[in-house]
Amino acid sequence: MKKGKMKLLAVIGVILLAAIYYYVALPAINIHSTDFWMFLIVLIIVIALIYVRRKKLNRYELKESKGLKVIGGLLIIVIAAYLIGSLLSSPIVNAKKYQKLLTVKDGEFTKDIEELSFDQIPLLDRDSAAILGNRKMGSMVDMVSQFEVDELYSQINFQNQPVRVSPLKYANLIKWLTNMKDGIPAYIKIDMATQNTELVKLKEGMKYTTSDHLNRNIYRHLRFKYPTYIFNDLSFEIDDEGVPYWICPVKKFNIGLFGGTTIGRVVLCNAVTGETTDYKVEDAPEWIDRAYSADLLVELYDYYGSLKHGYFNSILGQKDCLKTTTGYNYLAIDDDVWVYTGVTSVSGDQSNVGFVLMNQRTMETKFYEVEGATEDSAMSSAEGQVQNLKYVATFPLLLNISGEPTYFIALKDDAGLVKKYAMVNVQKYQIVAIGDTVSACEEAYTKLMYDNGIKEVEKDTREIETMKAKITKIAQGVIEGNSHYYIMMEGSDDIFDVSVVDFIDIIKYDVGDEVTIEYKKGEESNTVLSLNGKEKSGTVSSEENNEEEAAQ
Repeated sequence: MKKGKMKLLAVIGVILLAAIYYYVALPAINIHSTDFWMFLIVLIIVIALIYVRRKKLNRYELKESKGLKVIGGLLIIVIAAYLIGSLLSSPIVNAKKYQKLLTVKDGEFTKDIEELSFDQIPLLDRDSAAILGNRKMGSMVDMVSQFEVDELYSQINFQNQPVRVSPLKYANLIKWLTNMKDGIPAYIKIDMATQNTELVKLKEGMKYTTSDHLNRNIYRHLRFKYPTYIFNDLSFEIDDEGVPYWICPVKKFNIGLFGGTTIGRVVLCNAVTGETTDYKVEDAPEWIDRAYSADLLVELYDYYGSLKHGYFNSILGQKDCLKTTTGYNYLAIDDDVWVYTGVTSVSGDQSNVGFVLMNQRTMETKFYEVEGATEDSAMSSAEGQVQNLKYVATFPLLLNISGEPTYFIALKDDAGLVKKYAMVNVQKYQIVAIGDTVSACEEAYTKLMYDNGIKEVEKDTREIETMKAKITKIAQGVIEGNSHYYIMMEGSDDIFDVSVVDFIDIIKYDVGDEVTIEYKKGEESNTVLSLNGKEKSGTVSSEENNEEEAAQ
């Protein structure tokens, strides 16, 4: 009877320890999960220790115990299965399969990446967004003592604007105990273009967050609902109505036990109510922006670029091996968020062979063959223009400026605040423009492209026309600091633009005076090229042309 009670207590003890470990570590009950195999190994070791203690085996009896041999054999089998499974899942024996995990198409830069208006360009990186978020939180006197801003700052498209969102979190264990009933009352939303920072208060607080310590912790909540799912990195997003959700991608293993990770499903969890909806990744709602993490997409492209001729070539010969550069950024295209990163050769030279865009919702990937400077080189070029100010460049954003692939870089001071902006031509990274505003930077950059022959002034093919008539109306205006007279003439409804700088005699004329002009038609007004035989500087009259031809 006593032995029976001891066995029962031993079994209860093992179950209790296993339950505590499961509650804390939250391993997925799935043979594809490394944590599950670790759980099995730890569990077998615990059983062995309890067996030795219950049997009171000395060191001589340990070798002869049949029960311990069975437990030891089981442990060896589990460890061997894990190690063999790891090897058979690795790129060493599956290079071709890894290389084909990602489908890459060639893209057309000017077609796929449209020119963005300034209110759609994300000017802030994550660190700058965090500074703004913390400042906003510091101004909320009623909340700052109880809550902090979470470090997530997910970048999403919200109503066609690039924004970063992050929930609040309980400041500490005591604050969790006092506020857990009502939940977390708000989240931070930062417009990446305008830098407008908003603390969005909710009618009902978020109960399911990363900072809860018991069953409403989002990871524990998901594990109990989906015990076999292996989740990738979670992200915090809001739907089109501003309702907060956790986007929870589920890993799919395509090669062996542990290899070839992509995403197979996506679970959406309402952060307020805890309600979950499970989708196949291809059926997930279009408003979500992040099913595939940037790190996962970069890893998949590195497999694609480096394993074309097998695993050992990627280590030794490295023929035709490509890899992504040292960082990445995000582009908003057609209401999706795309990861941008450069592509360079494995040999590590200072130039890119092109760049890739990878859709975080669909995994669609496009490669653009644009040779040019690496992002690090462009950042160094931008910092060199303001080296006296010691500003630090953020990782570039790739933009289409007048059809030219262009690195857009924010320059920050020691406090992490954006002070200036830079545009660096991807193919000719010595062409660098700096401006206090985005518009000023773009204006300087456009001028540099004209000066360096990257852009050419379009040839004016409009015909020169002549008109002689009386002035019926005359008005004065100023364009970019220069005075212009706008006149209308008898027999025409057109408006004629006369620059005072070029034709000072225009101030002598009034309504009723007869003038002869040469002009070119425009959309809103016609541009006057000569007034009563006197021409604008830089043009040649027909009479002077005839005189030159006669002299020849």
